[in-house]
Amino acid sequence: MKTYIALIRGINVGGHKKVPMADLRDVLSGIGFKDVTTYIQSGNVVFQSSENNTKALEDSISKAIKSHFGFNVPVLVKTKQELQFIFDSCVFSEEIKVKSYFILLDQVPDASLVKEVHAITIENETVSIVNDCLYFYSSVGYGRTKFNMASIEKKLKVNATSRNYNTISKLLKLA
Repeated sequence: MKTYIALIRGINVGGHKKVPMADLRDVLSGIGFKDVTTYIQSGNVVFQSSENNTKALEDSISKAIKSHFGFNVPVLVKTKQELQFIFDSCVFSEEIKVKSYFILLDQVPDASLVKEVHAITIENETVSIVNDCLYFYSSVGYGRTKFNMASIEKKLKVNATSRNYNTISKLLKLA
């Protein structure tokens, strides 16, 4: 059995797409995952599976959520080693890293698109894309940023989900 971390996008945000974590744990256990643990209400799941294909796991989780809760949501699955590599590869200083967001991408974007995004400059905001993660920091706080994940997804032609430093750190400890 291998340990995985699933990042489910867009559940329990603003009262939409409500998914009680106890129900989610039951649903994922019901499709064969072991030692299913959730962290906070925003779609963070640590589990074990004998499946080696993360895309197959993403598909299984998406289908199970659709079947049980009645809506589609994007799911990104990483191994603990993959998430640790993303965490360790953050280009920011430790002081900035602890205040940063990790925007996990479902694939490595085309280099020319990355170059275009890196060329965008917004005062008080720093973006760095390394492989399949966009590292984001705003000196004015995430809630007051001009950063728009939907437009970044469109520019990079990827799907993404974001987590802050504390959440990534906690998921790595749980895994």
